[in-house]
Amino acid sequence: MRPPSSRFLLRHAKTSAFLVTDLVNIRYLTGREVSAGAVLVTPRFARLFVDQRYREGAGVRAAGYTVCPLDDLAQALSSVAVCGCEAESVTLAQKDRWRKSFRSTRLLPKHGVIGHFRRTKDPEELRRFRRAQRITRELLARVPSVLRGGVTEREIAEKLRVWASGLHADHLAFDPIVAFGPHTSRPHHHPTTRALKPGDLVQIDVGARFKGYCADQSAVFFTGRKTPQQEHALTAVREAKEAAERAVRSGVSTHALDRLARSVLQKYDMEEYFVHSLGHGVGLEIHEGVTLSQKRPAEKLLASEIVTIEPGVYFPGKFGMRLEDEIIVRD
Repeated sequence: MRPPSSRFLLRHAKTSAFLVTDLVNIRYLTGREVSAGAVLVTPRFARLFVDQRYREGAGVRAAGYTVCPLDDLAQALSSVAVCGCEAESVTLAQKDRWRKSFRSTRLLPKHGVIGHFRRTKDPEELRRFRRAQRITRELLARVPSVLRGGVTEREIAEKLRVWASGLHADHLAFDPIVAFGPHTSRPHHHPTTRALKPGDLVQIDVGARFKGYCADQSAVFFTGRKTPQQEHALTAVREAKEAAERAVRSGVSTHALDRLARSVLQKYDMEEYFVHSLGHGVGLEIHEGVTLSQKRPAEKLLASEIVTIEPGVYFPGKFGMRLEDEIIVRD
C-alpha cells in the first residue's frame, strides 16, 4: 500500500508520536534514500530530518514530510513526552545516546509498525518489483551459455553482477550463491575459485534490485546426465514448489504453506533434507515481512504481498538443490 498517513501510522503504533530511524523505512515513508536521518511523526507535523548532504536533494518536502536539519531533531522532540521507536532496529547504544540527547522524552519500543504497512505493495511498488523479477529471469536464462569447463563459481558470480548492470538494475539485491558439485549441499554457499567439472550440478540463487525493489530466484542446472537420486530429488522439489505456489492466496497461514510443501517431500522420503524455511517476504529488502516457517509465529498472508517459495533438499557432501520463485499474493 502507499505509505500511511501520519494519523493512520500513529493509530497503528498506538502512540502519540513515532520516531523512525531505520533507513529502509525512511525511504519507504518519504521516497528519499539517505545514509543518515530520522522521521518524526506527531499529530501536529511529519518531518524528515537529514544532514546537510541530503537537504538539497530531499527538497523542501518529501512525500508529505517537511525536510529539516538533523540537528533540529532534539528540539522537535523536546515537546514530546512519550515517543514510539522501532524496536527491531534501535540498538542499546543508540538508546543510551538518545536518553542523553532527548532527556524530556520517554522512548517506547514498538514492534513491526512500518513493516506492517510495507507488506502490502501498491501498483507502483509491484511495477518496480516485476521489472526486478524480469531482469532476474534474464540473468538465469544466460547462465547455461557460460557453463563451460574451467569457469569458476566466482567468475559466474561476477558475470551475474555485470549482466545485472547491463540490464539497468540498480545492482544485485544480495551476493549471489553460485555452487558447483558437492558445494550445492550448502544452502548458503559463498562462491569460491572451484572450477566447473563435467557432470557437475550447478545451483544459482540470485536477485536483481530495480528502483529499490528486490527479486529473489533460484535455479538448478545440469552439465551431465542426472543420477537417479538427482532425478528423484528434482521431481520432489518441483512438486513441493508447485503445490505451495498453487496454495498462495490472501488469508492462508504461513504454517499451512510450510506444512504443505513438507508433506509433498515426505511422500518422496525427503522431508528431513529440507533444512530451511519455505520462503519469506520480499520488497525494499530481500527479507522482509513474513517467514514461511512453522518455527516462527503463524501469520496470514495479505493481498499484494510478495513472498518467495523455495523448497530445497540437501545431502551433505553429495549435492543439494533448491527451486525458487517470487509470488504476488492474490485475493
